[in-house]
Amino acid sequence: MRRNPVSKLPLGDEFHVYDTTLRDGAQREGISYSVTDKLAVARLLDGIGVGFIEGGWPGALPKDTEFFARAAAGDLNLKHAQLVAFGATRKAGVKVTEDQQVRALLDSQAPVITLVAKSDLRHIERALRTDAAENLNMVRDTVKFLVDEGRRVFLDAEHFFDGYAFSPDTALRVLESAVEGGADVVVLCDTNGGQLPLGLAETVAEVVSRTGFRVGIHCQDDTSCAVANSVAAVQAGATHVQCTANGYGERAGNADLFGVVGNLVTKLGMNVLPTGALADLTRVSHALAEIANIAPDSHQAYVGSSAFAHKAGLHASAIKVDPELYNHIDPEIVGNDMRVLVTEMAGRASLELKGREFGLDLTGRSDAVGSALRRVKDLEAKGWSFEAADASLELLLRTELSELDSAPFQLESYRVVLDRRPDGEVVSEATVKVHVAGERVIATAEGNGPVHALDAALRKALLPHLSWLDSVELADYKVRILTEHPGTDAVTRVLVESTDGEREWTTVGVHGNIVEASWLALCDALVHKSMRSSQPV
Repeated sequence: MRRNPVSKLPLGDEFHVYDTTLRDGAQREGISYSVTDKLAVARLLDGIGVGFIEGGWPGALPKDTEFFARAAAGDLNLKHAQLVAFGATRKAGVKVTEDQQVRALLDSQAPVITLVAKSDLRHIERALRTDAAENLNMVRDTVKFLVDEGRRVFLDAEHFFDGYAFSPDTALRVLESAVEGGADVVVLCDTNGGQLPLGLAETVAEVVSRTGFRVGIHCQDDTSCAVANSVAAVQAGATHVQCTANGYGERAGNADLFGVVGNLVTKLGMNVLPTGALADLTRVSHALAEIANIAPDSHQAYVGSSAFAHKAGLHASAIKVDPELYNHIDPEIVGNDMRVLVTEMAGRASLELKGREFGLDLTGRSDAVGSALRRVKDLEAKGWSFEAADASLELLLRTELSELDSAPFQLESYRVVLDRRPDGEVVSEATVKVHVAGERVIATAEGNGPVHALDAALRKALLPHLSWLDSVELADYKVRILTEHPGTDAVTRVLVESTDGEREWTTVGVHGNIVEASWLALCDALVHKSMRSSQPV
């Protein structure tokens, strides 16, 4: 059974990073890629140097068939990756040349084909309803047919680890049949995701030792070990690893491409991506999340926005001395950055580090830092949250340091009324009285809600005097009812995200009245823009 194709690999083919976002990842609940989406995903993956991109199952799904047709027509020009078509072996009792699904794999014109085959005797007998001998023939016949047609073939040995534990001989003979047919890689699949790293690594090492075949790994995340299992398999001898972007996939998902690659490169020193590609991991991860219409996981390893965010004062004190003391790598290696979060847990070091982010030198300003810290802790105790509102925090710091110029306007008063009309339409009307540029201005505007009306009235009053205001838009608005007070007496926290087309900033307001909380956040947003604007107020 022994064979060692690894020693005869083409140059640059020593290790495979294989992505199956477009097939296995698309099985995640809530994801539905259009053909245009699939092309965009493939381009992003190719951009970071993934070696193989599995595009789907042509012949089985119309969108996948169209995707491969468009790729073949020139809509997808890959620079690094090879496109892979996924499919099954011939059916039991059917000649391989007459199996339409196998024919569809050839028609896809993909240069590489990955076949899935049962390697667990129980699945062979109960799911396929055939015997082990016919299953081996199905594998061997299909692989040989596709290889003879000029395709490179990988075999996904489905349920391998469960099958190997139940009947090792059956599982290994499936691998042998694939290699006899000409398969380059036999991929050991933890299809049910039930393996743990030590046991999985032992099995991988044993299979490599017993067969000498080139072995790959495919892990599901049902035990939250998909990344760890994938890395352990590589350490045990696997030279082909299958992943999905952001861990997308059925049930609990698959091994996360960015976690696996991050570990292989930064922890094991393996150059599995082209030079410089690692710095694009965070950007590509977030772009792929947008295409999937799924919010990025802020706590995702390596690429999450919180992956290098530090909240505890003790951490900040150490980071102030040396950032490496609490970061396992330099965040810039994967295109991420370090953030210090200022909350009620913050200490002086947290504020000093945050001040550096804002361009503030707090050296020798211990009184002002102490005053700002007390102010932060007091406000946080009342429901304010500055870790999500850097712009409001910067205003607070600059105020305590007496480095903030006067606000671009001063409020005299505002009023908001609700008008429910006979036809059932509800319209809000707001009136604001402000002092701006030495003038007293009164403006009224309507909106589809009190906050919308208030924002519209404020803009109407200020725009003739503040030319930069025209570029500022409300990008997001979040409300949270804090539970310290019961029922309608609860305190409301509002987060407002604003943008001027070049950058985004977030401000916070807290009050027992949602309109006042919103006003506080809206005012902070405009004051922050005024402070950063190069135009005169």
